[in-house]
Amino acid sequence: MFSPDEPILDRIVHGDCVEILNALPEKSVDLIFADPPYNLQLQQELWRPNMTRVDGVDDSWDKFHDLQTYDDFSRQWLEACRRVLKDTGTIWVIGSYHNIYRVGAIMQDLGYWFLNDVVWIKTNPMPNFRGVRFANAHETLLWASKFKGAKYTFNHHAMKALNGGKQMRSDWLLPICSGKERIRINGKKAHSTQKPEALLYRVILAASNPGDVVLDPFFGSGTTGAVAKKLHRRWIGIEREKKYIEIAQARIDAVTPEPFQKDIFDVRDKKRMAPKVAFSQLLESGYLKPGQRLYFRARQSIFGDIKPDGKLRLQDGFEGSIHQCGKRLMNGSPCNGWRHWFFESMDGKLHPIDELRERYRHEHNMLK
Repeated sequence: MFSPDEPILDRIVHGDCVEILNALPEKSVDLIFADPPYNLQLQQELWRPNMTRVDGVDDSWDKFHDLQTYDDFSRQWLEACRRVLKDTGTIWVIGSYHNIYRVGAIMQDLGYWFLNDVVWIKTNPMPNFRGVRFANAHETLLWASKFKGAKYTFNHHAMKALNGGKQMRSDWLLPICSGKERIRINGKKAHSTQKPEALLYRVILAASNPGDVVLDPFFGSGTTGAVAKKLHRRWIGIEREKKYIEIAQARIDAVTPEPFQKDIFDVRDKKRMAPKVAFSQLLESGYLKPGQRLYFRARQSIFGDIKPDGKLRLQDGFEGSIHQCGKRLMNGSPCNGWRHWFFESMDGKLHPIDELRERYRHEHNMLK
């Protein structure tokens, strides 16, 4: 039996995931990726047109007596996951139409708050050989925080960079695990539902930072651990099948990540991480002056005058912070005043006041 006194980081723990999760410290995990049994047992064998048998999922771990048994199992492990998840952490659960709607309802019942559902569209899905249904060409990932209103990690700019500078969408076009990446033993798949590393790469990069703890309660062939190691995250794997533990351990041992460099592996938005500077600090320190005029979105026809208390006064008499005034001018839309209000320099050019904030940080040695 696993002891909570044993070291758990960067380790595969053998046993039942619910028992082990309940033995782990409360609120100790930053990110959970769960690839649970889908309960998709085939009622009969499938054959290709050339009369070769389809290597489907017929493992014992995917067998449940009925839907109620599956629901009870899902509720137990999801509840245990929520206990170990930090208040700032998130969970990703992947599934197919066989199970994802049942799992999603249980997650909501337990208090999880959905952030997105992401559709993994497979570029090379398995055909429906019998021709009685559409080819099942996607799986769904549910991404949730621990509760409504929780603060959580999302590396928006990193995802944007991965997507050619455009905001990452919730439909991910990625191939299934095949070729050299697919682990095989004696020519057969080592694990029937091995996920591609590209999928876990996006999940881990998007929702965690270097040094964070990533947990996978259904570790399988170890994709989560392998990618976490490459990205310098700590990881915990839970797996009840010893044959998979041996495969996953060998796979992860073979991973040699590049040496950690904070400036390289930390993809958080540097502006968000920068020390806070209040608008009033710029005013008190002389970077801006009482009575000075600021221009909204660099348009000289729309302006506000700086009051001595740090508020702006608009042309219609409304007074508020740079953000409140910007929101009013944008008809209630959220507004980052630092980027939307401009000041006039000595040469008559207009610059965003965010430049003054950066100058203040630099001149006051606030940058690391």
